[in-house]
Amino acid sequence: MHHNSAGFDLSIVIVNWNSAAFLQKCLESIYTNTKGVRFEVVVVDNASRDGCEQMLTTHFPFVRFIQSGSNLGFARANNLAFHVSSGRYVLFLNPDTEVIGSAFERLVGFLNENSQAGIAGPRLLNSDGSIQSSCIRSFPTIVNEAFDSNFLRRKFPRSRWWGISPLFENRQIPSAVDAISGASLMIRRSVFEAVGLFTTSYFMYAEDVDLCFKVRTAGWENFFVPDAAVVHHGGQSTRAQDDGNFSDVVLRESRWRFFQTRKNEVYAFCYRASTMIAAIVRLALLGGAWIASSTEHRNSIRLSCRKWARVLRWSIGLERWVPRNAEEQC
Repeated sequence: MHHNSAGFDLSIVIVNWNSAAFLQKCLESIYTNTKGVRFEVVVVDNASRDGCEQMLTTHFPFVRFIQSGSNLGFARANNLAFHVSSGRYVLFLNPDTEVIGSAFERLVGFLNENSQAGIAGPRLLNSDGSIQSSCIRSFPTIVNEAFDSNFLRRKFPRSRWWGISPLFENRQIPSAVDAISGASLMIRRSVFEAVGLFTTSYFMYAEDVDLCFKVRTAGWENFFVPDAAVVHHGGQSTRAQDDGNFSDVVLRESRWRFFQTRKNEVYAFCYRASTMIAAIVRLALLGGAWIASSTEHRNSIRLSCRKWARVLRWSIGLERWVPRNAEEQC
């Protein structure tokens, strides 16, 4: 079914970065479970040279493979794969995912029936089967970024700030949401083209939110489809390269660029200022906790201090984060 080159319903695009072992499991789950849909798979390897090409040649010779000579980042690599794909719908999928049952048919069916839907995303599950709250979110604002903490999310999961209340309502019907996680995001080809593909000025962490924002602004809706489920083993490739809170800084840089692009310079400046204040407050609290704590807790406090010190350095412009080549390509 998936070998027929004409008339694909779905193009599944996967960007690999040092995740070949995950990628193999991901592809096995796709080819085992996805039956009622004509689909193709396109894999881009972001210069990881982890044996990805050999693994595909051996086990999945019919997958379209693109070897990139440099790490293009998430947006550019996905856009590259999009240009060689041909499906009516395109699913952007992380390599560290596994599809459960007929999830992709469900998403395709939903988009077939709902012309107002530009994007559809499944329920994402952690490796242990629990729900991954990052599968949907509200668009970032200064306020919800300033108060974003695991403690507050756990305490007030239904708050409008986070945009995750559909996860806790146990409804099996799709809900319109602000943003769908880029770990598994299905979009109409025509809509993706209409909004100009992924914005490439982010290196990572904001492209999915930005895409959902563009789609919403252009008049379509983004839908969370809870009866489609995908396991997302989560952040593996980023964790492998996290040199002392790299991701904490990149995340804020990406939010700042989002505010610059989608709001204005003043809003972006206020975000930086509020981040600086939040970092100073956290560091003061951690200093107090350090004094009051026993020796065994001090290591985790030290790690938190290091994180917030880097965030503070970023907020006052002392922390450069972006890989050189990505900066030049932006």
